Amino acid sequence: MTQTPILSLKGLTKRYHSKSGTSEVLGGIDLDVREGEFIAVLGFSGAGKTTLVSAIAGLLEADEGEILLRGEPIDGPGKDRGLVFQSYSLFPWLTVEQNVALAVDAVHKDRSAADRAALVKQKVELVGLGHAMDRKPAQLSGGMRQRVAVARALAMEPEILLMDEPLSALDALTRAKLQDEIERIRKEEKRTIILVTNDVDEALLLADRVAVLTPAPSARIGQIFDVTIPRPRDREAMNDDVAFQALRLQIVNYLGSLVADKQAQGSDSGNLPSVTPLDLAPLPKAYLEAAKGRNARRYLEFYNLHKVYPTPKGPLTVVENFNLLMDKGEFISLIGHSGCGKSTVLTMAAGLNPISKGAIILDNREVDIAGPDKAVVFQAPSLMPWLTARQNVALGVERVYPHAAKAERREIVDYYLERVGLADAKDKLAAEMSNGMRQRVGIARAFALSPRLLLLDEPFGMLDSLTRWDLQDVLVEVWNRTKVTAVMVTHDVDEAILLADRVVMMTNGPNATIGKILKVDLPRPRDRKALLKDTQFYAYRQEVLHFLAEYDHGPHEKAA
Repeated sequence: MTQTPILSLKGLTKRYHSKSGTSEVLGGIDLDVREGEFIAVLGFSGAGKTTLVSAIAGLLEADEGEILLRGEPIDGPGKDRGLVFQSYSLFPWLTVEQNVALAVDAVHKDRSAADRAALVKQKVELVGLGHAMDRKPAQLSGGMRQRVAVARALAMEPEILLMDEPLSALDALTRAKLQDEIERIRKEEKRTIILVTNDVDEALLLADRVAVLTPAPSARIGQIFDVTIPRPRDREAMNDDVAFQALRLQIVNYLGSLVADKQAQGSDSGNLPSVTPLDLAPLPKAYLEAAKGRNARRYLEFYNLHKVYPTPKGPLTVVENFNLLMDKGEFISLIGHSGCGKSTVLTMAAGLNPISKGAIILDNREVDIAGPDKAVVFQAPSLMPWLTARQNVALGVERVYPHAAKAERREIVDYYLERVGLADAKDKLAAEMSNGMRQRVGIARAFALSPRLLLLDEPFGMLDSLTRWDLQDVLVEVWNRTKVTAVMVTHDVDEAILLADRVVMMTNGPNATIGKILKVDLPRPRDRKALLKDTQFYAYRQEVLHFLAEYDHGPHEKAA
C-alpha cells in the first residue's frame, strides 16, 4: 500500500511583478514528500529556492498550483511548519532561552508555564546550547546563533522542518558541526525535513533524496536522485565509497548540463598589447644583473613568519614559524579551519598587514608595503558601484600602465573582461551586477595589473557552489594563460586540489603554523569532470579531509 505523502506540491507557480515586467520564478513545481523523509533541494542562485520554501511555509501565496499538507491545502503560516532562514534573526536584547521562549509562548498557549519552560530547555539542550541559556546573541558565535534558530523552529514542534540554506554563511568547521547537529536531530526527532542548499556534499551527507531545481526563470524540479548511501554517513568514509563517488559525479554532471548553454565563456579573440607595467620600486641595475638566473626558483619565500597582536591580556601569537618556498608560476592553496591565520598570512604577503617577525621575499625584494605588483582578490570584490565593469578595471590599469597609449590600456581592460566572460557586460554598472559578475570583475582587475603575485582570499566564499564552480573554471582558464605566481586561501577541499600545485594545510590557531604540505601531481590543464573520475583526486581529497578532521578538536581549538 502506497503511503500518502505528508506534503504535495502540484504545479506550484510563482510570478513577481515590477515596472520592468513580470518574472516567473517558479514554473510549475511538482514534488511529493513522505513523512519522516529528508529532502535536499539543490539549485542555482536566483533559481527560486527561497521562494519555494517561503511558499511551503505559507509566507507567500502561489499564483497557480497548490500545496497540500496531509491532503489539505495550506492557508498561510502554521505551527506545523517550522522555518530556519540563512540569517538567524534573533532579538539581540533577549537571551537564548528568551528567544526560543518567544516562539513557544506564541505557539503553545494551551500549555502550562512549566511545560513551556521544559520544552524550551529540552530544545536548547538538543542543539547543544544548554550551557548558554542565559547568553545574548552578541555573546555567541555565528554557528551558535544558527543553533538557536534551529532550536526555536524545533520548539514549535512542527511536522515539517524547513531550512533555507541555514549553513551557507558559516565557515567549513562550524558548518560541519551543524550538519552533524541536523543529522542528530533527524535521527532523534524523526521530523520530515526539507533543506534548501547549494552544496552537493551537504545534500549527499544528510538527505534521503536530492531534488534539483532547473535554472531561472520558470524553475522546475529537473531530476530527483535517491541517496542510498547507508547511515550513519561519515565524511571521510564517504569519500572512499564508490557509490558516493558515482552519485556525486552523476549530480555534478547533471548540474553542468543544466548550465552548459548559460555559462559565460571567455572569447579567444584579441591579444594583449606588448606594453610593460610600471615597476613601482625600480632596483639598481647591478642588483638586477646579480639576480638574473635565480628568479624562477625561490621566487616567493616566507621565512620564519610570525604575527603577534596586542590584547588586554598580553601578546597573542596568531601565526608562528611559517616557512614556505614557492617557485615562479606556482599555485598554492592555503587551507585550514577558521582562525588558523590563513588570511593573516595572505594580508602580510600583500603588504597590508605588518610582519611581527621574519620576512616575506618576493622576486628578491622584501615585502613591506602594498602595491599593484601584488594583486589581491578578496571575498567581496570592493568595486565602485557607480562605475561600470570597464571603469573599475581601468582604475588599476591606468596607474600600472601610465606610459601606454589610451587605446593600449583599453585593450588590456577589454581583454581580461572578455577572459572572465563579461564581453557583453563591460559597460554595466557594478551596482546592477550579481555577486558572481562582480567577482568576475574583481578577477579581471587583478589579472589586468600583470602582478608578480596574485593573492586570493576566499574569492568565491560568498557565492553558491554552482557559481563558484563556474568562476573556478574561469580562474583556471585565465591562470593557464598567465602562469602568475598565486596563493589562494580557501575552506573548500575540492577547490584547493583543483587549482593548486601544492595544498598547504595549517594547524589551528592561535600559534598556527604549517601542519602538512600536499603535492598535487595531477596534469594541467585540469578538467573538473575528469578529476571526479580520477582515483588519485579522491586520494588527495581524503588526505586533506583527514588532516582537517584531526584538527577538528585539536589542542588550539576554542569551544564554539
